[in-house]
Amino acid sequence: MGYAEVNGVRLWYETHGSGRPLVLLHGGFGAVETFAAIRPALAGRRQVISVDLQGHGRTADVDRPLRYESMADDVAALIVHLNLREADVLGFSLGGGVALRMAIQHRRLLRRLVVVSAPCRRQGWFSDVLAGMPEPAEAAGERMRGTPPEQLYQQVAPRPQDWPRLWAKTGELLRREYDWSPEVATVTTPTLLVFADADSIRTGHMVEFFGLLGGGQRDGAWDGAGRPASRLAVLPGLTHYDIVDSPALPAAVLPFLTHTLPSAPTP
Repeated sequence: MGYAEVNGVRLWYETHGSGRPLVLLHGGFGAVETFAAIRPALAGRRQVISVDLQGHGRTADVDRPLRYESMADDVAALIVHLNLREADVLGFSLGGGVALRMAIQHRRLLRRLVVVSAPCRRQGWFSDVLAGMPEPAEAAGERMRGTPPEQLYQQVAPRPQDWPRLWAKTGELLRREYDWSPEVATVTTPTLLVFADADSIRTGHMVEFFGLLGGGQRDGAWDGAGRPASRLAVLPGLTHYDIVDSPALPAAVLPFLTHTLPSAPTP
């Protein structure tokens, strides 16, 4: 564990376990601790590399906006810095958007992709979730003092006074419109989409997202010959807020990372 200097960012990462590398990317206002509950299960089978994204956790902010695209560049640079030929990447929520941008921008570095509770366009969130996105103002961040994310930030951040800045910059990011559907349709990295059945993402969007990756287009056939390379998992009894703590998540992820890809179906 330690820091890597990439793209002008001093990026914090931690490594646990051994085997094929699996990079974990947390959600907004999170840190490597986001995956504490499931990391042992993952590290028992993989070399798990957990990253604190720009401005989060132990990674201090820099003088640039928060953008999915630039954070994807940072993680790609970390993979190169660590001399990994390729890696599997799992991202949750905001980190899921970063992971998806990696598959678009740096697909040669990705072996497989797991997107957990993140849409491929902003309107994939429920309307009330969109309305409740963080205000892009430091004063709003001050009002969040004492919340669990702020308390974690105070414990680990190199500049704890930057909390209001992180809140405002994250709010600005989350309120920007985007639609990556055309780019997602070109993604060739085998992808697992994982959602809770009571997620903050609309169920219709989950199906739409899966369809862009080639899923749900045909019968899989009795011998599985029609299965797509990508998969969709909807985990029961969970929400956006507890999916990363559930043992059901590694139970869905690990088989996907190790399964043999199906051959391309005959047209």
